Amino acid sequence: MLGALVVAAVAAVAAAAVAVAAAPAPTPAPTTAKRETPLEGALRQHVETLAGDAFEGREPGTPGETLTLRYLARQWFDIGLESGTNDPAHGWFAPVEVVEREPLSFRASFAKGRKRVVVPQDGALIVTSGIRSLVEDAPVLFVGRAAGRTPPRTDLAGRIALMLDGGESDGGGDARADRLLDAGAVAVLIVLDARRTIEEVAARRRRAGYALAGEGLGDEIEGYVSPAVARSLLSVAASAASLEDLQREADAPDFAPRLLGVTGTLEATSRETRISTHNLIGKLEGRNPKAGAVLFMAHWDHFGRCAEPPAEDLICNGAVDNASGLAVITETARLLSRARPLDRDVYFLATTGEELGLLGALAFAESPPLPLDRIVAVFNVDGTGLVPRGLPFSVVGKGATALDPGIAAVAKAMRRKLIANDDANAFARRQDGWVFRQHDVPAVMVSTSYSDPARLERFMEEDYHRPSDAPGKVQYGGMADDVLMQVELARYFGDARRYPGPAAQALRTP
Repeated sequence: MLGALVVAAVAAVAAAAVAVAAAPAPTPAPTTAKRETPLEGALRQHVETLAGDAFEGREPGTPGETLTLRYLARQWFDIGLESGTNDPAHGWFAPVEVVEREPLSFRASFAKGRKRVVVPQDGALIVTSGIRSLVEDAPVLFVGRAAGRTPPRTDLAGRIALMLDGGESDGGGDARADRLLDAGAVAVLIVLDARRTIEEVAARRRRAGYALAGEGLGDEIEGYVSPAVARSLLSVAASAASLEDLQREADAPDFAPRLLGVTGTLEATSRETRISTHNLIGKLEGRNPKAGAVLFMAHWDHFGRCAEPPAEDLICNGAVDNASGLAVITETARLLSRARPLDRDVYFLATTGEELGLLGALAFAESPPLPLDRIVAVFNVDGTGLVPRGLPFSVVGKGATALDPGIAAVAKAMRRKLIANDDANAFARRQDGWVFRQHDVPAVMVSTSYSDPARLERFMEEDYHRPSDAPGKVQYGGMADDVLMQVELARYFGDARRYPGPAAQALRTP
């Protein structure tokens, strides 16, 4: 955790003295066939520092976080940014408290009168979003595949919903299970089919879950049972229906949920850990802050030590994901600081907890340093550095905001091509900008890295979230292109005359 080290760093920055400890010296840039520009060299320095082994993979709540925020705070202060928290008690660093819950144990049984079946540990996986959740003798309601209309609350309240699997194509039934829980079910059990096993599901669901402290993960119970366990359940039910009978019933056009005549008792526990982490917020003040603000953001966190011996490389350094984004917004800030101030404030946000579920962005949105409706545009930078210089730009979020015409105008003025299709929108929900979109703040990513599907697919298959995501594989020419694009986006959307904002535009629309 950051502890006193971060407090010292905050005090040093607030006192306008660069007293933050120096980060490890970056590796000198290697000789390349094509001469490296000064901007590319600066980007390389940031990436090789932030994605170096000394930073231990930038895991929240570890010494790697301290080194990361020290390095960025020093860079941003030297550039001329001021604190953007707008909170004298927390200059530069906005605290984010995260709750981690890891599945610990479970038990399950089903009964009808004196007949009872105890579920073996290898036949099911029952998890809770709370610390301990218990459901006793609740009626089991068969809901089929739960793919259509969700049963009414009167049918689900106080009952365990038994649902047939849909495989991984729909997220393993997670979305359907969430709808049933939201509608009043006390628990949801998914009967696995031949496509998945309990072991395969456990490998995914036994990972820790995360939420912001105070939000609460709730105490909902969700579970998976093997076909053998489902048959045991039916053996004690009042109905003589087999599992195959239920599958045929679920596929019938006139299917309706029904009680199986059996009750279930489920208990699940979790281990809770609290992580104290931070967002870093800086800003360049505009000439007319009342005109609103433009926000540039990139997440600083990654997975830390993500492998065990005998593997040679134990650290997920996260060069492309997302030391590259931090480097881009840092050099964007540097170039903007050298020019005349814009009309609008320009904020720079380095978020924590993106890899834990976009938690840093969520914390910012729930306790923003300025009203969210004053932010006219958000530009996230995540996963750049995959392509060389000179490629077209793609927009993640194309067609979903009022920013598209302005982005097109910027690209045209720069004589750069925009990809016409919206293929990059496949990543819309997987990055911090999605949180702002959910709060009605226009947010997109504009990058060259999403314009080459082959390179992007290769990165996702070979290096994404692996120790091999290292600085030596980063394309700094493409990153430099992204910096120049962000700068021009800032100048366009930071100009209240060129971009009056959605509200003013609406008033002018006939």
